[in-house]
Amino acid sequence: MGSMIELQAADGTRVPAYEARPAAAPRGAVVVIQEIFGVNSHIRNVADGYAAQGYLAVAPACFERVKPGVSLGYSEADMGEGFGYKTAVEALPAPGVLQDIQAAIDHVAQASGGKVGIVGYCWGGLLTWRAACLLTGMSAAVPYYGGGVTTATESARSPKVPVLAHFAEQDSWIPMDTVQAFAKAHPEVQVHTYAAHHGFNCDQRGSWHAPSAQQALERTLVFFSKHLG
Repeated sequence: MGSMIELQAADGTRVPAYEARPAAAPRGAVVVIQEIFGVNSHIRNVADGYAAQGYLAVAPACFERVKPGVSLGYSEADMGEGFGYKTAVEALPAPGVLQDIQAAIDHVAQASGGKVGIVGYCWGGLLTWRAACLLTGMSAAVPYYGGGVTTATESARSPKVPVLAHFAEQDSWIPMDTVQAFAKAHPEVQVHTYAAHHGFNCDQRGSWHAPSAQQALERTLVFFSKHLG
């Protein structure tokens, strides 16, 4: 359904992105932010899914500044490799990858002519939260089990747009007490938890939990319909 395009960030860096277009005129747009595994087949499938719902969807390659062309699977080796790239991106001088995400937001806003939402998974959930707090041009944000979102540093940020946050109750990376503290600190954020493990949305991972994935997607689509049209 989709194809690769090229974005240009504010500093001139060219960033590949997977773009999936709906069959009819877009009802809005969704920026899809990858896990630590790159813009792989799962993330492309997620973008295709939002396009099937009528949104123009774009998934920028968030590792491009440290390693072009990353598309990993979900083995232990892949996880270690992806974590290394994530660490390298996090170490970039500010604004780092956020300017690539801003380029994606600007592109889909112009290309769709509608409002823009952002959704991200795992590390992409953290980037989605940061985007909601720091970037411009969005109308809604949905982080899925964003590692780091519930830390004191990140929780101290204030979102500029409505946020719907999904967390997993059996997530070994994000303790539930920190999720509860985040929810208390941000009563304006819709927080939902699921009886599942980290990565429950990804059907290529052993932690995939279909009922939770479906419920989270339904809530996300309702949220985007409300805020994006």
